Amino acid sequence: MKTLKTLLTLALVAALAFWAGRTFGPVSGSGAAGPEAAPAAGEPLFTCSMHPSVRLPKGSKCPICFMDLIPVESAGDSDEAPRRLTMTAAGKALAEIETAPVERKDVALEVRMVGKVDFDETRVSSITAWVPGRLVRLFVDYTGVPVIGGDHMVEIYSPALLTAQQELLQAVRALSERPEDRFAGLALQAAREKLTLWGLSAAQLQEIEGRAEPSNTITILAPASGIVVKKNGLEGMYVEEGTEIYTIADVSRVWVKLDAYESDLAWLRLGQEVEFEAEAYPGETFAGRISFIDPLLDQRTRSVKVRVNVPNEDGRLKPGMFVRARVRAELTASGGVRGSFLAGKWICPMHPDDIAEQAGACSQCGMPLVTAASLGYVGDAEGAEAPLVVPASAPLFTGRRAVVYVEVAGERPAYEGRVVVLGPRAGDDYLVHDGLQAGERVVVRGAFKIDSELQIRAKPSMMSLAGDEPVKTPAVALEVPDAFCQDLGAAIEHYLLLSDALAAEDAAAAARTASALQQALAALDATVLAGEARAAWDKDLAVLARGAAETVAADQEIEKQRKGYLVLSEALPDVFTRYRPALASEIHHFFCPMAFNNRGAAWYQRPAQLANPYFGAAMLRCGSEIKEP
Repeated sequence: MKTLKTLLTLALVAALAFWAGRTFGPVSGSGAAGPEAAPAAGEPLFTCSMHPSVRLPKGSKCPICFMDLIPVESAGDSDEAPRRLTMTAAGKALAEIETAPVERKDVALEVRMVGKVDFDETRVSSITAWVPGRLVRLFVDYTGVPVIGGDHMVEIYSPALLTAQQELLQAVRALSERPEDRFAGLALQAAREKLTLWGLSAAQLQEIEGRAEPSNTITILAPASGIVVKKNGLEGMYVEEGTEIYTIADVSRVWVKLDAYESDLAWLRLGQEVEFEAEAYPGETFAGRISFIDPLLDQRTRSVKVRVNVPNEDGRLKPGMFVRARVRAELTASGGVRGSFLAGKWICPMHPDDIAEQAGACSQCGMPLVTAASLGYVGDAEGAEAPLVVPASAPLFTGRRAVVYVEVAGERPAYEGRVVVLGPRAGDDYLVHDGLQAGERVVVRGAFKIDSELQIRAKPSMMSLAGDEPVKTPAVALEVPDAFCQDLGAAIEHYLLLSDALAAEDAAAAARTASALQQALAALDATVLAGEARAAWDKDLAVLARGAAETVAADQEIEKQRKGYLVLSEALPDVFTRYRPALASEIHHFFCPMAFNNRGAAWYQRPAQLANPYFGAAMLRCGSEIKEP
């Protein structure tokens, strides 16, 4: 047994020695440098792209991950631009860096939406009682019955109608006896108009006059063709003037109401052609044009209703059907939609399906037509400049900004980080609003490796703030009455208590303190300020009030409270400069670079010992004091 253990031990030692020799080279004493040996003068160093702390005098394998080592860039770092990284050709190959050009090209996107078929609201009508009475007979006694305009719908007995008929007949007899009597003619005309306004047709009036006797009941006719979708009346029931008896919907044209996500609105315009499929007819495509885009956003679903008018003469599309739609849109550099159907046309604001080639009046409501472009729905004409785009794999997103790495021309491969402003995404590309020019090349593969190396070299990267923020006009001291400075200082005392509560992770105390701050800000008398001071305070108060309100609204959710607290903390430096609030004693200004996913955040507190309100006990002492100038 001992012999077996001895043999196993020797085998293990031999194996370790073998792998040590493969990894680190011969041990010292064999004449070569070991893992900790200092390089000879002028000898290049090699490192691991995954473990940059490794420094070996010649190329070998990384002792941690066994990857091939690459040469260390030992020169030029101090002279490079802060966001620039220079590599060797071998380093570029090992990092597998790929670039693509920034170019202007036509990009199209297929916006997909879902929705339902609905009634055309302009083709829905009601049959109501125009006079009080009793429903004697309903000719349509269930919903779903198709009717044609002029069909008889209901018989009604009404004393008022009976009296009006008698007046009509008396006027007819009076005129026949005294044809020359002008007043008899006027009486007949008035009697006819009265019955007409109560819903009787010319044929019904002629029938009454020819019968010479009033009818006990009057038949109400259908005002339009369509489907009876609602039946409220019952035989024998008494109705008042205005009581709804039937509702009729004309389904020869229907609306398709689609839900468009907030992010897709940039691609949608009035007049665009929409293709859709209904669940009831798989494989069959229907078409229509966008006739209305809801000006209001549904805050619950973050979507907007888009309406499409669709002919439906055969009645196959039935209200309530589920549909899937798509719109193909092509944006121009200015954000318009290329080849809009309504370009150069005139449209009615009330009835967007009333379109004309020139100025005029709406055929439906008589309103003056306006240019479609004035409603903001029309894109640029054909031939507009194509947008500037980059591949979707190029930008690195940090939540607040997008960063791309641009290839810098030179003898050696070099890449420079740049903050860009992007537009909507179109398939495999992003539209670029600012930060790049056509012809430049951007990194589409390996950008994270470049960014990681910049971080290792302590240079600005996508995670750092340096150079990313817009230039801000420094705040200047304003002429403010002492009374206002005293009151403002008293309000800021609540903020300092809020700092202590968040550092102690006391959500209940934070909520109470934020509420007190909110009340103190509301109680400040801004009427003592004038001119520039009053204008500046109105803006600053809006930000402070928002921060306090967000903290109060968060209630016991401390992470949300900290977000509202951040709004307050970011506004206070300018507040201190402009108004010089009177505080009870000295306060301290601190900064934590790790707050909010390495974004960094500052705050004020009264104790001299740092107490981080953004992390609490997790990293209470994380940060450093900002020395005020």
